Amino acid sequence: MPKVLRGPGASPSAVRPILDGLTVFPTVRILLFVRSVGRHVTGRPPGLSGPVRGSAGWGLVSRAPAPPRPSLLLLAYLAFVSLGLPDGLIGVGWPSIRLDLDVPTEAVGVVLTAGTVAYLTSSVLAGFTLARLGVGWLLAGSTLLAGVALTGYASTPALAVMVGFALVLGLGSGAIDAGLNAYAAAAFGPRHMNWMHAFFGLGVAIGPLIMTGVLGAGLSWRWGYALVAAAQLALATAFALTVRLWRGDAPAGAALPPDPIAPQVVPGEPAPAAPRASIGATLRLPAVWLGGAAFAVYVAIEVSTGLWAFLLLTEGRGLSAAVAGLCVSGYWGSLFVGRVVQGVVAERLGSGRVLRGSLLGMAGGAVLTALPAPGWVTVAGLLVVGFAAAPVFPLLTLTTAERVGRDHADRTIGLQIGAAGLGAALVPAAVGVLLARVSVAALGPTLVLLAVALIVLHAAGARQARHAG
Repeated sequence: MPKVLRGPGASPSAVRPILDGLTVFPTVRILLFVRSVGRHVTGRPPGLSGPVRGSAGWGLVSRAPAPPRPSLLLLAYLAFVSLGLPDGLIGVGWPSIRLDLDVPTEAVGVVLTAGTVAYLTSSVLAGFTLARLGVGWLLAGSTLLAGVALTGYASTPALAVMVGFALVLGLGSGAIDAGLNAYAAAAFGPRHMNWMHAFFGLGVAIGPLIMTGVLGAGLSWRWGYALVAAAQLALATAFALTVRLWRGDAPAGAALPPDPIAPQVVPGEPAPAAPRASIGATLRLPAVWLGGAAFAVYVAIEVSTGLWAFLLLTEGRGLSAAVAGLCVSGYWGSLFVGRVVQGVVAERLGSGRVLRGSLLGMAGGAVLTALPAPGWVTVAGLLVVGFAAAPVFPLLTLTTAERVGRDHADRTIGLQIGAAGLGAALVPAAVGVLLARVSVAALGPTLVLLAVALIVLHAAGARQARHAG
Protein backbone atom coordinates (compact mmCIF):
# COMPACT_ATOMS: atom_id res chain seq x y z
CA MET A 1 0.00 0.00 0.00
CA PRO A 2 1.41 3.40 -0.91
CA LYS A 3 1.75 5.90 1.87
CA VAL A 4 -0.49 8.82 1.14
CA LEU A 5 -0.63 12.32 2.56
CA ARG A 6 -3.98 14.07 2.45
CA GLY A 7 -4.21 17.81 2.11
CA PRO A 8 -6.63 20.51 3.24
CA GLY A 9 -10.07 20.81 1.84
CA ALA A 10 -19.28 39.63 -14.98
CA SER A 11 -18.52 42.83 -12.51
CA PRO A 12 -20.86 44.40 -12.28
CA SER A 13 -22.90 45.87 -14.99
CA ALA A 14 -23.30 49.61 -15.25
CA VAL A 15 -26.95 49.47 -14.27
CA ARG A 16 -28.50 52.85 -13.58
CA PRO A 17 -32.10 53.55 -12.63
CA ILE A 18 -34.23 54.61 -15.61
CA LEU A 19 -36.98 56.39 -13.78
CA ASP A 20 -39.57 56.66 -16.52
CA GLY A 21 -41.24 53.32 -15.92
CA LEU A 22 -38.40 50.85 -16.31
CA THR A 23 -39.01 47.52 -14.63
CA VAL A 24 -35.95 46.48 -12.66
CA PHE A 25 -33.93 43.81 -14.47
CA PRO A 26 -30.46 44.12 -12.92
CA THR A 27 -27.65 42.30 -14.58
CA VAL A 28 -24.30 41.38 -13.15
CA ARG A 29 -21.21 39.75 -14.46
CA ILE A 30 -21.08 36.37 -12.76
CA LEU A 31 -17.65 34.91 -12.52
CA LEU A 32 -16.96 31.25 -13.17
CA PHE A 33 -13.88 29.34 -12.20
CA VAL A 34 -13.65 26.10 -14.16
CA ARG A 35 -11.85 23.36 -12.34
CA SER A 36 -8.42 22.70 -13.81
CA VAL A 37 -7.56 19.12 -14.67
CA GLY A 38 -5.80 17.69 -11.62
CA ARG A 39 -2.50 15.91 -11.75
CA HIS A 40 -0.39 13.89 -9.34
CA VAL A 41 3.36 14.02 -9.24
CA THR A 42 5.98 11.88 -7.61
CA GLY A 43 8.50 13.61 -5.47
CA ARG A 44 8.27 17.32 -4.78
CA PRO A 45 8.37 19.57 -7.84
CA PRO A 46 9.44 23.23 -7.64
CA GLY A 47 5.84 24.39 -7.24
CA LEU A 48 5.33 22.50 -3.99
CA SER A 49 6.65 23.26 -0.54
CA GLY A 50 6.48 21.46 2.80
CA PRO A 51 3.51 19.65 4.35
CA VAL A 52 0.89 21.52 6.35
CA ARG A 53 -2.13 20.36 8.27
CA GLY A 54 -5.57 21.13 6.84
CA SER A 55 -9.19 20.13 7.32
CA ALA A 56 -8.53 16.64 5.96
CA GLY A 57 -5.09 16.02 7.44
CA TRP A 58 -1.57 16.66 6.22
CA GLY A 59 -0.60 17.55 2.68
CA LEU A 60 1.64 19.55 0.39
CA VAL A 61 0.81 23.12 -0.46
CA SER A 62 1.86 25.09 -3.51
CA ARG A 63 3.95 28.19 -3.60
CA ALA A 64 2.82 31.24 -5.52
CA PRO A 65 2.30 30.54 -9.24
CA ALA A 66 5.12 31.36 -11.62
CA PRO A 67 4.86 34.86 -13.14
CA PRO A 68 2.40 34.76 -16.05
CA ARG A 69 3.55 35.60 -19.55
CA PRO A 70 3.23 39.38 -20.03
CA SER A 71 1.55 38.99 -23.42
CA LEU A 72 -1.14 36.68 -22.05
CA LEU A 73 -1.59 38.84 -18.98
CA LEU A 74 -2.19 41.88 -21.20
CA LEU A 75 -4.70 39.94 -23.30
CA ALA A 76 -6.50 38.78 -20.15
CA TYR A 77 -6.80 42.38 -18.95
CA LEU A 78 -8.03 43.58 -22.35
CA ALA A 79 -10.53 40.74 -22.51
CA PHE A 80 -12.06 41.79 -19.20
CA VAL A 81 -12.23 45.39 -20.38
CA SER A 82 -14.11 44.13 -23.44
CA LEU A 83 -16.51 42.20 -21.19
CA GLY A 84 -17.47 45.40 -19.40
CA LEU A 85 -17.87 47.63 -22.46
CA PRO A 86 -21.28 46.32 -23.66
CA ASP A 87 -22.75 46.62 -20.16
CA GLY A 88 -21.70 50.26 -20.08
CA LEU A 89 -23.17 51.04 -23.50
CA ILE A 90 -26.79 50.11 -22.93
CA GLY A 91 -27.43 52.40 -19.96
CA VAL A 92 -26.62 55.53 -21.98
CA GLY A 93 -27.77 54.22 -25.32
CA TRP A 94 -31.16 52.75 -24.42
CA PRO A 95 -33.22 55.97 -24.62
CA SER A 96 -32.03 56.39 -28.21
CA ILE A 97 -32.39 52.69 -28.98
CA ARG A 98 -35.99 52.50 -27.81
CA LEU A 99 -36.95 55.52 -29.89
CA ASP A 100 -35.23 54.09 -32.96
CA LEU A 101 -36.85 50.67 -32.55
CA ASP A 102 -40.17 52.12 -31.31
CA VAL A 103 -40.39 50.01 -28.15
CA PRO A 104 -41.34 50.91 -24.56
CA THR A 105 -38.69 51.74 -21.99
CA GLU A 106 -39.22 48.53 -20.03
CA ALA A 107 -38.34 46.44 -23.10
CA VAL A 108 -34.70 46.71 -22.04
CA GLY A 109 -35.56 44.08 -19.42
CA VAL A 110 -36.14 41.52 -22.16
CA VAL A 111 -32.72 42.24 -23.66
CA LEU A 112 -30.94 42.04 -20.30
CA THR A 113 -32.77 38.88 -19.25
CA ALA A 114 -31.95 37.11 -22.51
CA GLY A 115 -28.29 37.98 -22.13
CA THR A 116 -28.18 36.85 -18.51
CA VAL A 117 -29.84 33.48 -19.24
CA ALA A 118 -27.42 32.83 -22.10
CA TYR A 119 -24.48 33.91 -19.98
CA LEU A 120 -25.35 31.50 -17.18
CA THR A 121 -25.93 28.68 -19.68
CA SER A 122 -22.57 29.29 -21.32
CA SER A 123 -20.83 29.40 -17.95
CA VAL A 124 -22.30 26.06 -16.89
CA LEU A 125 -21.28 24.42 -20.17
CA ALA A 126 -17.85 26.02 -20.29
CA GLY A 127 -16.13 23.14 -18.51
CA PHE A 128 -17.36 20.74 -21.21
CA THR A 129 -16.28 23.12 -23.98
CA LEU A 130 -12.96 23.92 -22.35
CA ALA A 131 -12.00 20.26 -22.11
CA ARG A 132 -12.49 19.83 -25.85
CA LEU A 133 -11.22 23.11 -27.29
CA GLY A 134 -8.62 24.26 -24.80
CA VAL A 135 -8.38 27.74 -23.34
CA GLY A 136 -6.95 29.45 -26.41
CA TRP A 137 -9.57 28.33 -28.92
CA LEU A 138 -12.36 28.84 -26.39
CA LEU A 139 -11.30 32.46 -25.91
CA ALA A 140 -10.82 33.08 -29.62
CA GLY A 141 -14.19 31.58 -30.55
CA SER A 142 -16.11 33.20 -27.71
CA THR A 143 -14.67 36.64 -28.40
CA LEU A 144 -15.52 36.22 -32.08
CA LEU A 145 -19.06 35.31 -31.02
CA ALA A 146 -19.29 38.46 -28.89
CA GLY A 147 -17.98 40.59 -31.77
CA VAL A 148 -20.56 39.16 -34.15
CA ALA A 149 -23.32 39.79 -31.60
CA LEU A 150 -22.32 43.44 -31.15
CA THR A 151 -22.20 43.84 -34.92
CA GLY A 152 -25.75 42.53 -34.92
CA TYR A 153 -26.71 45.10 -32.29
CA ALA A 154 -25.33 47.84 -34.53
CA SER A 155 -27.43 46.71 -37.48
CA THR A 156 -30.56 45.42 -35.75
CA PRO A 157 -33.87 46.43 -37.38
CA ALA A 158 -36.17 45.32 -34.54
CA LEU A 159 -36.26 44.41 -30.86
CA ALA A 160 -36.70 40.69 -31.58
CA VAL A 161 -33.45 40.67 -33.55
CA MET A 162 -31.65 42.49 -30.74
CA VAL A 163 -32.90 39.92 -28.23
CA GLY A 164 -31.53 37.16 -30.45
CA PHE A 165 -28.15 38.83 -30.58
CA ALA A 166 -28.32 39.36 -26.80
CA LEU A 167 -28.44 35.58 -26.47
CA VAL A 168 -25.38 35.28 -28.70
CA LEU A 169 -23.55 37.96 -26.71
CA GLY A 170 -24.37 36.20 -23.44
CA LEU A 171 -23.06 32.89 -24.76
CA GLY A 172 -19.80 34.50 -25.83
CA SER A 173 -19.34 36.54 -22.67
CA GLY A 174 -19.99 33.62 -20.34
CA ALA A 175 -17.43 31.46 -22.11
CA ILE A 176 -14.83 34.26 -22.08
CA ASP A 177 -15.27 34.63 -18.32
CA ALA A 178 -15.05 30.89 -17.81
CA GLY A 179 -12.00 30.38 -20.00
CA LEU A 180 -10.01 33.22 -18.48
CA ASN A 181 -10.89 32.23 -14.94
CA ALA A 182 -9.90 28.63 -15.66
CA TYR A 183 -6.52 29.84 -16.86
CA ALA A 184 -6.17 32.34 -14.03
CA ALA A 185 -7.01 29.71 -11.40
CA ALA A 186 -3.86 27.83 -12.41
CA ALA A 187 -1.57 30.65 -13.50
CA PHE A 188 -2.39 33.82 -11.55
CA GLY A 189 -1.94 34.76 -7.92
CA PRO A 190 -4.32 36.97 -5.91
CA ARG A 191 -2.78 40.18 -7.28
CA HIS A 192 -3.37 39.42 -10.95
CA MET A 193 -6.71 37.77 -10.23
CA ASN A 194 -7.98 40.97 -8.61
CA TRP A 195 -6.44 43.14 -11.30
CA MET A 196 -8.05 41.09 -14.04
CA HIS A 197 -11.48 41.64 -12.53
CA ALA A 198 -10.64 45.28 -11.92
CA PHE A 199 -10.32 45.75 -15.66
CA PHE A 200 -13.91 44.62 -16.06
CA GLY A 201 -14.90 47.62 -13.99
CA LEU A 202 -12.74 49.79 -16.21
CA GLY A 203 -14.65 48.52 -19.23
CA VAL A 204 -17.96 49.29 -17.53
CA ALA A 205 -16.73 52.85 -16.92
CA ILE A 206 -15.45 53.33 -20.49
CA GLY A 207 -18.63 52.04 -22.14
CA PRO A 208 -20.82 55.03 -21.18
CA LEU A 209 -18.07 57.41 -22.30
CA ILE A 210 -17.98 55.79 -25.74
CA MET A 211 -21.75 56.00 -26.17
CA THR A 212 -21.86 59.55 -24.78
CA GLY A 213 -19.16 60.61 -27.22
CA VAL A 214 -20.96 59.01 -30.15
CA LEU A 215 -24.29 60.62 -29.33
CA GLY A 216 -22.63 63.95 -28.52
CA ALA A 217 -21.06 63.94 -31.98
CA GLY A 218 -24.53 63.66 -33.52
CA LEU A 219 -24.04 60.04 -34.63
CA SER A 220 -26.44 57.14 -34.22
CA TRP A 221 -26.22 54.90 -31.17
CA ARG A 222 -25.36 52.12 -33.62
CA TRP A 223 -21.86 53.54 -34.03
CA GLY A 224 -21.19 52.97 -30.33
CA TYR A 225 -21.85 49.27 -30.72
CA ALA A 226 -19.94 49.17 -34.00
CA LEU A 227 -16.82 50.58 -32.32
CA VAL A 228 -16.96 48.04 -29.51
CA ALA A 229 -17.66 45.25 -32.02
CA ALA A 230 -14.49 46.20 -33.89
CA ALA A 231 -12.52 46.03 -30.64
CA GLN A 232 -13.95 42.58 -29.88
CA LEU A 233 -13.09 41.26 -33.34
CA ALA A 234 -9.54 42.58 -33.01
CA LEU A 235 -9.24 40.84 -29.64
CA ALA A 236 -10.56 37.60 -31.16
CA THR A 237 -7.80 37.83 -33.76
CA ALA A 238 -5.21 38.30 -31.01
CA PHE A 239 -6.50 35.25 -29.15
CA ALA A 240 -6.38 33.18 -32.34
CA LEU A 241 -2.79 34.25 -33.04
CA THR A 242 -1.68 33.32 -29.50
CA VAL A 243 -3.70 30.12 -29.16
CA ARG A 244 -0.58 27.96 -28.76
CA LEU A 245 0.57 30.06 -25.79
CA TRP A 246 -2.69 29.34 -23.96
CA ARG A 247 -2.39 25.59 -24.50
CA GLY A 248 -2.77 23.55 -21.37
CA ASP A 249 -4.20 24.42 -17.99
CA ALA A 250 -1.33 26.73 -17.07
CA PRO A 251 1.72 28.22 -18.67
CA ALA A 252 4.93 26.28 -18.68
CA GLY A 253 6.50 26.28 -15.27
CA ALA A 254 3.38 27.38 -13.42
CA ALA A 255 2.40 25.24 -10.49
CA LEU A 256 -1.16 24.04 -10.50
CA PRO A 257 -3.03 24.72 -7.27
CA PRO A 258 -2.83 21.76 -4.90
CA ASP A 259 -5.77 19.42 -4.70
CA PRO A 260 -6.96 19.92 -1.11
CA ILE A 261 -8.49 16.47 -0.74
CA ALA A 262 -6.88 14.43 -3.47
CA PRO A 263 -4.04 12.30 -2.11
CA GLN A 264 -0.48 13.57 -2.55
CA VAL A 265 2.16 10.94 -3.09
CA VAL A 266 5.13 10.26 -0.87
CA PRO A 267 8.38 10.37 -2.87
CA GLY A 268 9.12 7.01 -4.47
CA GLU A 269 5.55 5.71 -4.15
CA PRO A 270 3.11 5.25 -7.07
CA ALA A 271 0.33 7.78 -7.43
CA PRO A 272 -3.13 6.57 -6.36
CA ALA A 273 -6.20 7.46 -8.35
CA ALA A 274 -7.89 10.71 -7.38
CA PRO A 275 -11.31 10.29 -5.75
CA ARG A 276 -14.37 11.78 -7.37
CA ALA A 277 -17.05 13.11 -5.06
CA SER A 278 -20.66 12.50 -6.00
CA ILE A 279 -23.12 15.35 -6.33
CA GLY A 280 -24.93 14.00 -3.29
CA ALA A 281 -21.77 14.10 -1.20
CA THR A 282 -21.14 17.68 -2.28
CA LEU A 283 -24.67 18.79 -1.44
CA ARG A 284 -24.40 17.26 2.02
CA LEU A 285 -21.60 19.65 2.96
CA PRO A 286 -22.93 22.61 5.01
CA ALA A 287 -20.05 24.75 3.75
CA VAL A 288 -21.38 24.39 0.20
CA TRP A 289 -24.72 25.94 1.09
CA LEU A 290 -23.17 28.58 3.30
CA GLY A 291 -20.87 29.54 0.43
CA GLY A 292 -23.75 29.76 -2.02
CA ALA A 293 -25.69 31.98 0.37
CA ALA A 294 -22.63 34.20 0.86
CA PHE A 295 -22.27 34.70 -2.90
CA ALA A 296 -25.95 35.56 -3.25
CA VAL A 297 -25.78 38.13 -0.46
CA TYR A 298 -22.54 39.67 -1.72
CA VAL A 299 -23.82 40.17 -5.26
CA ALA A 300 -27.09 41.51 -3.85
CA ILE A 301 -25.13 44.19 -1.97
CA GLU A 302 -22.97 45.14 -4.94
CA VAL A 303 -25.81 45.39 -7.44
CA SER A 304 -28.37 46.95 -5.07
CA THR A 305 -25.90 49.67 -4.11
CA GLY A 306 -25.08 50.57 -7.69
CA LEU A 307 -28.68 50.36 -8.84
CA TRP A 308 -30.41 52.40 -6.13
CA ALA A 309 -27.70 54.81 -4.94
CA PHE A 310 -28.76 57.38 -7.56
CA LEU A 311 -32.29 57.40 -6.20
CA LEU A 312 -31.08 57.72 -2.60
CA LEU A 313 -28.77 60.62 -3.43
CA THR A 314 -31.33 62.58 -5.47
CA GLU A 315 -34.57 61.98 -3.59
CA GLY A 316 -33.16 61.18 -0.16
CA ARG A 317 -30.17 63.52 0.10
CA GLY A 318 -31.18 66.31 -2.28
CA LEU A 319 -28.23 66.09 -4.68
CA SER A 320 -28.66 67.13 -8.30
CA ALA A 321 -28.92 64.44 -10.96
CA ALA A 322 -25.54 65.42 -12.41
CA VAL A 323 -23.74 65.22 -9.07
CA ALA A 324 -25.52 62.01 -8.10
CA GLY A 325 -24.55 60.44 -11.41
CA LEU A 326 -20.90 61.28 -10.80
CA CYS A 327 -21.14 59.81 -7.31
CA VAL A 328 -22.58 56.55 -8.63
CA SER A 329 -19.75 56.44 -11.17
CA GLY A 330 -17.41 56.97 -8.22
CA TYR A 331 -18.90 53.90 -6.55
CA TRP A 332 -18.11 51.72 -9.57
CA GLY A 333 -14.72 53.40 -9.84
CA SER A 334 -13.94 52.52 -6.23
CA LEU A 335 -14.51 48.87 -7.12
CA PHE A 336 -11.91 49.20 -9.87
CA VAL A 337 -9.38 50.97 -7.65
CA GLY A 338 -10.05 48.56 -4.80
CA ARG A 339 -9.29 45.52 -6.92
CA VAL A 340 -6.07 47.03 -8.17
CA VAL A 341 -4.86 47.98 -4.69
CA GLN A 342 -6.15 45.02 -2.73
CA GLY A 343 -4.86 42.53 -5.24
CA VAL A 344 -1.37 43.46 -4.05
CA VAL A 345 -2.46 43.50 -0.41
CA ALA A 346 -4.02 40.02 -0.66
CA GLU A 347 -0.79 38.66 -2.07
CA ARG A 348 1.15 40.03 0.90
CA LEU A 349 -1.27 39.48 3.78
CA GLY A 350 -3.20 36.46 2.53
CA SER A 351 -6.70 36.09 1.15
CA GLY A 352 -8.28 35.30 4.51
CA ARG A 353 -7.18 38.49 6.22
CA VAL A 354 -8.17 40.66 3.27
CA LEU A 355 -11.59 38.99 3.08
CA ARG A 356 -12.31 39.59 6.76
CA GLY A 357 -11.22 43.20 6.54
CA SER A 358 -13.26 43.76 3.39
CA LEU A 359 -16.43 42.36 4.93
CA LEU A 360 -16.04 44.64 7.95
CA GLY A 361 -15.36 47.57 5.64
CA MET A 362 -18.55 46.87 3.68
CA ALA A 363 -20.54 46.92 6.90
CA GLY A 364 -18.92 50.20 7.97
CA GLY A 365 -19.66 51.83 4.63
CA ALA A 366 -23.25 50.63 4.78
CA VAL A 367 -23.62 52.25 8.21
CA LEU A 368 -22.49 55.58 6.73
CA THR A 369 -25.13 55.34 3.98
CA ALA A 370 -27.79 54.62 6.61
CA LEU A 371 -27.06 57.68 8.74
CA PRO A 372 -29.52 60.60 8.36
CA ALA A 373 -26.59 62.86 7.53
CA PRO A 374 -25.60 65.31 4.78
CA GLY A 375 -25.12 63.96 1.29
CA TRP A 376 -21.33 63.87 1.49
CA VAL A 377 -21.52 61.34 4.31
CA THR A 378 -23.70 59.07 2.18
CA VAL A 379 -21.30 59.46 -0.75
CA ALA A 380 -18.39 58.56 1.51
CA GLY A 381 -20.28 55.46 2.59
CA LEU A 382 -20.83 54.43 -1.03
CA LEU A 383 -17.14 54.81 -1.80
CA VAL A 384 -16.20 52.76 1.27
CA VAL A 385 -18.65 50.00 0.31
CA GLY A 386 -17.24 49.88 -3.22
CA PHE A 387 -13.59 49.87 -2.19
CA ALA A 388 -14.15 47.27 0.54
CA ALA A 389 -16.28 45.04 -1.69
CA ALA A 390 -13.73 45.03 -4.50
CA PRO A 391 -11.79 41.83 -3.66
CA VAL A 392 -14.63 39.83 -2.10
CA PHE A 393 -15.97 38.01 -5.17
CA PRO A 394 -12.56 37.06 -6.63
CA LEU A 395 -11.17 35.94 -3.28
CA LEU A 396 -14.28 34.01 -2.24
CA THR A 397 -14.06 32.13 -5.52
CA LEU A 398 -10.32 31.64 -5.23
CA THR A 399 -10.71 30.09 -1.76
CA THR A 400 -13.63 27.78 -2.57
CA ALA A 401 -11.47 24.65 -2.39
CA GLU A 402 -10.19 25.67 1.04
CA ARG A 403 -13.74 25.63 2.36
CA VAL A 404 -15.11 22.49 0.71
CA GLY A 405 -12.14 20.55 -0.67
CA ARG A 406 -10.83 20.42 -4.22
CA ASP A 407 -12.87 17.36 -5.15
CA HIS A 408 -16.06 19.27 -4.34
CA ALA A 409 -14.90 22.64 -5.65
CA ASP A 410 -16.13 22.36 -9.24
CA ARG A 411 -19.70 21.52 -8.26
CA THR A 412 -19.63 24.04 -5.43
CA ILE A 413 -18.59 26.79 -7.81
CA GLY A 414 -21.55 25.93 -10.03
CA LEU A 415 -23.87 26.28 -7.06
CA GLN A 416 -22.22 29.57 -6.09
CA ILE A 417 -22.71 30.94 -9.59
CA GLY A 418 -26.38 30.01 -9.56
CA ALA A 419 -26.81 31.55 -6.12
CA ALA A 420 -25.05 34.72 -7.25
CA GLY A 421 -27.37 34.94 -10.23
CA LEU A 422 -30.39 34.64 -7.97
CA GLY A 423 -28.97 37.26 -5.65
CA ALA A 424 -28.43 39.65 -8.54
CA ALA A 425 -31.85 39.07 -10.05
CA LEU A 426 -34.11 38.91 -7.01
CA VAL A 427 -32.71 40.97 -4.15
CA PRO A 428 -32.17 44.32 -5.94
CA ALA A 429 -35.69 44.11 -7.34
CA ALA A 430 -37.05 43.39 -3.86
CA VAL A 431 -35.06 46.34 -2.50
CA GLY A 432 -36.67 48.52 -5.17
CA VAL A 433 -40.13 47.45 -4.02
CA LEU A 434 -39.14 48.21 -0.42
CA LEU A 435 -37.91 51.69 -1.33
CA ALA A 436 -41.11 52.42 -3.24
CA ARG A 437 -43.37 51.32 -0.40
CA VAL A 438 -41.38 52.62 2.58
CA SER A 439 -38.80 55.28 1.72
CA VAL A 440 -35.64 55.68 -0.31
CA ALA A 441 -33.88 56.15 3.04
CA ALA A 442 -34.46 52.42 3.68
CA LEU A 443 -31.59 51.59 1.32
CA GLY A 444 -28.90 52.23 3.94
CA PRO A 445 -30.40 50.06 6.70
CA THR A 446 -31.06 47.33 4.13
CA LEU A 447 -27.40 47.35 3.10
CA VAL A 448 -26.37 47.17 6.77
CA LEU A 449 -28.52 44.07 7.31
CA LEU A 450 -27.16 42.42 4.18
CA ALA A 451 -23.56 43.22 5.15
CA VAL A 452 -24.02 41.74 8.62
CA ALA A 453 -25.61 38.64 7.08
CA LEU A 454 -22.60 38.28 4.77
CA ILE A 455 -20.19 38.45 7.73
CA VAL A 456 -22.17 35.77 9.57
CA LEU A 457 -22.31 33.49 6.53
CA HIS A 458 -18.60 33.78 5.84
CA ALA A 459 -17.70 33.12 9.49
CA ALA A 460 -20.02 30.10 9.59
CA GLY A 461 -18.48 28.70 6.42
CA ALA A 462 -14.96 29.12 7.79
CA ARG A 463 -15.98 27.45 11.04
CA GLN A 464 -17.45 24.49 9.14
CA ALA A 465 -14.18 24.10 7.23
CA ARG A 466 -12.18 24.07 10.48
CA HIS A 467 -14.51 21.56 12.14
CA ALA A 468 -14.23 19.27 9.14
CA GLY A 469 -10.58 18.76 10.11
